[in-house]
Amino acid sequence: MKFALFCTLLAGATLFSGCASDGSTVNTKEKAVMGGMGGAIIGGVIGHQSGRGLEGAAVGAAAGAAAGGVMGSAQDEKEATTNQR
Repeated sequence: MKFALFCTLLAGATLFSGCASDGSTVNTKEKAVMGGMGGAIIGGVIGHQSGRGLEGAAVGAAAGAAAGGVMGSAQDEKEATTNQR
């Protein structure tokens, strides 16, 4: 029950938090948040199966945020190159 409450609070906090930006790193921030949230959920579920739900959620969030940030950064660079033409 505690795990479900944790996931619900994490998802709610992430969904209702805004990212202020000057427009140049919108995708990086957005994808990092989305990746972190998805990674936390998946990591938490996998970790819960081995009795380490919070540790799994933390590792999943870090890995998801890193992967999402890299993907968002690449998308920002692509858009910046396209806009310069």
